Amino acid sequence: MNAQGGTAQESTAQGGTALHLGLIPERAAARHGDVTITLDHDLDALPGTGRRLTYAGLAGHVDDLAARLWAAGVRPTEHLAVHKAANFDTYLLTCAAARIGAVPVLLSPQLDGATAGALLRRLNRPHLLTDDDKLRTCLAPLALSEFASTVLTTGPARPGCTPLTALAGAPRRAPVLPHPDRPALMTHTSGTTGLPKLVVHTAASLYGRYAPQRTLAALIRTPETYAAHLSPVHSRMYLALAVALPKGMPLVIVGDPEPAHVADLFARTRPGFVETHPNSFMAWEELADDPRRPLASVRYFSATFDALHPPTVHRLLHASRRRAPLFFQFYGQSECGPLTGRWYTRRTAHRADGRCLGRPLPGVRVRLATPGGRRATRERPGAIEVRAAGRATGYHAEPERFAQQLHDGWWRTGDVGYRTRTGCLHLLDREVDVIPHIGSTLDVEDRLMARLPELAEVVLVPGPCKEPVPVVCTRGDAPLDPARWTAATADWPRLAAPVQLPLSALPRTATMKVRRLELARSLGSDRPSPSRP
Repeated sequence: MNAQGGTAQESTAQGGTALHLGLIPERAAARHGDVTITLDHDLDALPGTGRRLTYAGLAGHVDDLAARLWAAGVRPTEHLAVHKAANFDTYLLTCAAARIGAVPVLLSPQLDGATAGALLRRLNRPHLLTDDDKLRTCLAPLALSEFASTVLTTGPARPGCTPLTALAGAPRRAPVLPHPDRPALMTHTSGTTGLPKLVVHTAASLYGRYAPQRTLAALIRTPETYAAHLSPVHSRMYLALAVALPKGMPLVIVGDPEPAHVADLFARTRPGFVETHPNSFMAWEELADDPRRPLASVRYFSATFDALHPPTVHRLLHASRRRAPLFFQFYGQSECGPLTGRWYTRRTAHRADGRCLGRPLPGVRVRLATPGGRRATRERPGAIEVRAAGRATGYHAEPERFAQQLHDGWWRTGDVGYRTRTGCLHLLDREVDVIPHIGSTLDVEDRLMARLPELAEVVLVPGPCKEPVPVVCTRGDAPLDPARWTAATADWPRLAAPVQLPLSALPRTATMKVRRLELARSLGSDRPSPSRP
């Protein structure tokens, strides 16, 4: 059954003009039903399912959950807000909602109650799917009947809430496929610059992101075991599996990113393709020293979301025992998907420029907007603007906010940079993170990470008087060596004294990006005692 006049071409999950998330598991299972999916955690929404699935089992669970959502009253075009603990069941629930034509709205489990409430209010009383922990903590102060029309929970029954377990056995439904230009998925921006914006994706815009990734994935001839630690509320998870499932790649879904746990998991499953957030890769550097060599089988590494420090890339590539491992790095945004990319080898990683983000992907155009139309350079960077088929169609309930970033069809990313004469895009900073007289904060951070291997992270933020303050985290929280710091920072005399914090103290988004503005505000209001050289 097709809603909103969908045609046969529009109903194609991997082809035509649309990517329908609700059909992807079923289509993959028809070709690769026995391929395995290994989890490192239990599915909250399906207790007792276990941690080893097949593609056929995945498709069956999605169909089952779709039937339960329909029985709960969720209907085509309606919003289903998902706000629960990070878990692979979020992927299943999202595909299930899409399968009945509803619009899943994915809210980060890291959102506080006030922010979650503000986004729910913006959705005008959606259906809400949550869990017992959220109901007892961040959602407890909210009168949920004012924010949601229906409240479903993966946990036990509570007053005013319907547990998903009570809907087991509901009659299965035929897929409902909305028109490709209707909203199909909503995620939200990272919130590094204020209240998150709800980003509207359609089946057509999702296909615009999928098509170039499918082209690149076609270069991988042998289906490697694909291990992923990705935020289940980020669109990247859904595009990654849209590529991996049709290729019949065995999956390893990582929920717990702690290095010791990941080392155990990879030593057992031996993945050939690993993808995660850049900051998780930084934490996983220590896997290179594990005697079991948990990264030895990896042929491909892939990172999106943020730039990665070259020393991390170098170390990970050398931890692989494959003949010619590659590290793919992509630059993208929630609103546009992946935009540019490049790869590193063992020979190139050590001399890589961490600011180089490569060249535009197929179908993506990039330009640098500067005052007077002059050529952007490293010394005088321009605003990065793009045209991409995968661009989202708007911010829900905030059309004017979305329109502010569009200029004659070009999307302003909020980043500044320049292009080399060979066409490579170099990212210097977010516009809101630029610190006067420092050049590129990201470049300084890259160089400090290269010069001081004892650093686990360094983030440059403006201090109370707009001075550049390095916030440093060391491996194992070891004290920062004042002499080594002074020598490493000699090129930047304007840097303030460093502030040392535990890595766990850095405020982060769901994709592990550091919330720089929040970190800067904390330095101004309650600044820790600096470690002075």
